[in-house]
Amino acid sequence: MATFTERMAPGLVLWLAVCLSGTWAVDKGNFKTCDQSAFCKHQRALKPGQSPYRALLETMELTNTRLTLQLINDNNKVHLLLELYRLQGNITRVKINELKPLKPRYEVPDVLIREPPTEPLSLLSQDENGVVLSLGAEAQRVIVSAQPFRLDIMEGHDVLMSLNSRGLLAFEHLRMRKDTFSYKVTSTVASVWDNIKWVFSSQADPETEKKEEADPNQAEAANEEEDKAEDGMWEETFKSHSDSKPNGPSAVSLDFSLPGVEHVYGIPEHADTLKLKTTDSGDPYRLYNLDVFQYELYNPMALYGAVPVMLAHSTQRTMGIFWLNAAETWVDLSSNTAGKTVFGKMLDYVQGSSETPQTDVRWISESGIIDVFVMLGPTPKDVFAQYASLTGTQAFPPLAALAYHQCRWNYNDQEDVHSVDAGFDEHDIPYDFIWLDIEHTDGKRYFTWDPHKFATPKEMLQGLLEKKRKMVTIVDPHIKVDSSYKIHNEIRSKGFYIKNKDGGDYEGWCWPGNAGYPDFTQPEMRAWWASMFAYDQYEGTMENLYTWNDMNEPSVFNGPEVTMHKDAVHGAWEHRDVHNLYGFYVQMATAEGLIQRSGGVERPFVLTRAFFAGSQRYGAVWTGDNAAEWDHLKISIPMCLSLGLVGISFCGADVGGFFKTPSSELLVRWYQAGAYQPFFRAHAHLDTPRREPWLFGPENTALIRTAVRQRYTLLPYWYQLFYHAYLTGEPVMRPLWVEYPQDPATFAIDDEYLIGRDLLVHPVTEEGARGVTAYLPGKEEVWFDVHTFQKHNGAQNLYIPVTISSIPVFQRGGSIIPRKLRVRRSSSCMEHDPYTLYVALSLQRTAEGELYMDDGHTFNFQKKEFIHRRLSFTKNILSSTNLAPDSKFSTSSWIERIIILGANKPSKVTLRTADGQESQLEFEFDTSMSVLTLRKPGMKAGANWTIALQ
Repeated sequence: MATFTERMAPGLVLWLAVCLSGTWAVDKGNFKTCDQSAFCKHQRALKPGQSPYRALLETMELTNTRLTLQLINDNNKVHLLLELYRLQGNITRVKINELKPLKPRYEVPDVLIREPPTEPLSLLSQDENGVVLSLGAEAQRVIVSAQPFRLDIMEGHDVLMSLNSRGLLAFEHLRMRKDTFSYKVTSTVASVWDNIKWVFSSQADPETEKKEEADPNQAEAANEEEDKAEDGMWEETFKSHSDSKPNGPSAVSLDFSLPGVEHVYGIPEHADTLKLKTTDSGDPYRLYNLDVFQYELYNPMALYGAVPVMLAHSTQRTMGIFWLNAAETWVDLSSNTAGKTVFGKMLDYVQGSSETPQTDVRWISESGIIDVFVMLGPTPKDVFAQYASLTGTQAFPPLAALAYHQCRWNYNDQEDVHSVDAGFDEHDIPYDFIWLDIEHTDGKRYFTWDPHKFATPKEMLQGLLEKKRKMVTIVDPHIKVDSSYKIHNEIRSKGFYIKNKDGGDYEGWCWPGNAGYPDFTQPEMRAWWASMFAYDQYEGTMENLYTWNDMNEPSVFNGPEVTMHKDAVHGAWEHRDVHNLYGFYVQMATAEGLIQRSGGVERPFVLTRAFFAGSQRYGAVWTGDNAAEWDHLKISIPMCLSLGLVGISFCGADVGGFFKTPSSELLVRWYQAGAYQPFFRAHAHLDTPRREPWLFGPENTALIRTAVRQRYTLLPYWYQLFYHAYLTGEPVMRPLWVEYPQDPATFAIDDEYLIGRDLLVHPVTEEGARGVTAYLPGKEEVWFDVHTFQKHNGAQNLYIPVTISSIPVFQRGGSIIPRKLRVRRSSSCMEHDPYTLYVALSLQRTAEGELYMDDGHTFNFQKKEFIHRRLSFTKNILSSTNLAPDSKFSTSSWIERIIILGANKPSKVTLRTADGQESQLEFEFDTSMSVLTLRKPGMKAGANWTIALQ
């Protein structure tokens, strides 16, 4: 440990003493509550009721693509501009900004994949109280009420969603600080001019004036009253840190009411249940990317990433709200059914209570504008498509990235890497990636290698390449301030560092000691960063090296809340405006670098800790610094489910827990769960004992081997699900309610989940468990245990006895899932291996599925170089037909086995190939389990064929 701390700046040693000691717990005092965040406290103090905002209908302008009208705050006479758009795909966009801001307010760039295409809005009716606009489809319309301002989105007689129905719209206008000289000059001139206007206009039209402008002295009084309430709005202190707030108060807020809705989800990242909880009795959910040291579970504290997207679901409809704002944001939730017991709800029903369930949501952001997209569904998959049309879909990863990853902080040197690599072969456990954390660098200088421990990195990478394996190295965005370090010198000379409020380069402490932080909001900086991944720049690298971006919240050990000061400067903007975008931009630039180094041929793999809306386009995320505790294993499920709902499918948690030491039982259970989550990586803290899979005795090695091998057999299914996520935005790992949207029993389940539509997984997450109860959905469905082939009816809670070797997984009747059963040392070694098709018949004796394959690593699939086939079983005929006749790709893989679950015994089985040849196939039938096995049918995986059971 001495050598580790010797490299660090002395000021970091105390921080590291906490990090590396046995006191594994978050210090909540390092992070703000709403009461300690001035804008949140001030906004939250506003009570529902009469809104001061009024729509000035006479200012309305309606074009073919948008409606604009002014709003006025009758308390302070500040005018706002409302813009309303009907977007393609059943989305409504609402923007609110100051009509004439003192200076421009930040509007988030780069997150939307394009300017969203609009559809015509038409005026249905108008009077002095408001206007009604048609949204086109299914009698949908928007009602704009004038006083107080309110928006209602209707379908037929039903209100789908209301904006400002509780009167909590707030828009703090930019203004000059009253104790500055420029303010005094400006306000004196303005006051004289206002009094002149007052004399003339009140003579001209006293009624209009009374209604519209009011006495300037009253407006001044209202402003003074506002400023009195705004303690902490011009300057704020948290612990020893002060925030100069040069722009003063600039918060925005808006409330949304959702009639008929009791279940809302999303707004990750929080270590909490899938279904969001009401916040009346505590803090709101916070969205502010932070490096939280071993986070607490089941609370609304901010974590590493922030996606300001919420989904609302009922048996009638699914909708979404996308609040496009990158500043610190708090989200309050309340519900009129919160706290009611099942008995209480039944009593309401029996007594004919007329109260409709309703959830109210309020978003509060520190700066920027209101820019909100209301996604009107009506189905879950419609909402996924709507959100994907705005921010893009999950990047299609290289197939190897879906396999198993082995990581720790840190593998010590090249010899250690070689030894671990050999250990996997010796114990017959496959893996694809080995990872190097910060100690592999030369003194925490990223893009370098330790000259003693990793003296010949290309030799190390070549050794892995020969086994068709890969490596990931960490490249963090804090740059050691060191005049002998090329990366630092170039960034400084190009002026690419973020600035402090006084104009110098912003510096803070992180792993290298004193560090600068590149301004990734600048396109020029991102382009330069991308160029640093070229093989001639990042020396010692090869095509099988990929990248991990950690600490990109950004983490600043000596900063407020372990992050950057909000008054740091990115060009024309403050850090407070862009904070939640920083990690998004780091991953964007890194992914672009990996693409460029291959001349645009190879798909990148980049893991990030911090993220925002749109991060799905650039790679994978993980749930950060968890702990080796059973509750952390449990929480990994709702955390990844929440991310999938908002577009980020490629999610996983550190297998075994990053902090602390898992028992062998916990480690085994975590491997079993991780094998059925999208990103499958084991990782551990520097200070924990080594935990390679073979270090816990032969029985546990065998259990872990079995779990990892199950992952490898299912890689064809995982890969085609990620192809679908890339095409549609649908989550790979999904809550049951996504597929069973009218079954309320599924709405709050977060201890089991679906992989795609066809596999249901209920990991064992209780210590010493002897059984689990899984809910199998679908009244007309059947489910088959994938290990025993036992058939179970849907719409039931099934008790499943378990032993330490059990991983409860079920295949849906009506599905066909491809697997590769010849597991080799890495996924690339299995490329040409044959497939086994698992055909699980529905009650109607039908099934369907797909088979997708391409080269597994390039962008050539975008040039139609892939095979995509539809597999179908109906009327006792199993067939493979081409879903992409214009595609071109060849494979030497074939079908070596077909297993049909829920089958009847045939008298004969006939294969007919594309050239018309027929042959009889051998088969086995297990009468007790109704399982038919066809061995070695031998068809080419990319060909047309049919198999008839007679």
